[in-house]
Amino acid sequence: MTKEPVIILAEDDAGHAGLIINSLKRSGITNTLLHFEDGEDTLNFLFRRGDGPHREDGVSYILLLDIRMPVIDGIEVMRQVKQDEELSEIPIIMVTTTEDPVEMARCWNLGCHNYFVKPVGFEKFSQTMEQLGKYINDVIIPEIANQ
Repeated sequence: MTKEPVIILAEDDAGHAGLIINSLKRSGITNTLLHFEDGEDTLNFLFRRGDGPHREDGVSYILLLDIRMPVIDGIEVMRQVKQDEELSEIPIIMVTTTEDPVEMARCWNLGCHNYFVKPVGFEKFSQTMEQLGKYINDVIIPEIANQ
């Protein structure tokens, strides 16, 4: 892979999205970042449905995914992505407030690559997002094949 992956952030809370984006920038992440506020818009982008923006061939993507979102939740987004032959290699990193062991197990079983819990409090939140930034810098992300 020669180009930096495009980061897709699926996060319905505007405050959390802003903190995540700013923390990633502070961590040295300069990748293009696309923000979607619900699972439906995220899936429409990935599966090239509807009138909104669509993913491009030959581009690497990484998906930062919240579990609790309106319209379609993060678990369903991950399920659909992982079941699709073309999209299944996209790394999915859960970034969520959910510490429920049952939900965490579902995410791991569906194939998430990592799981970050958004802590309460700005300082801890920023530290966790900086760890996320370091992880993103180290992960190898395949390009999606042209169709």
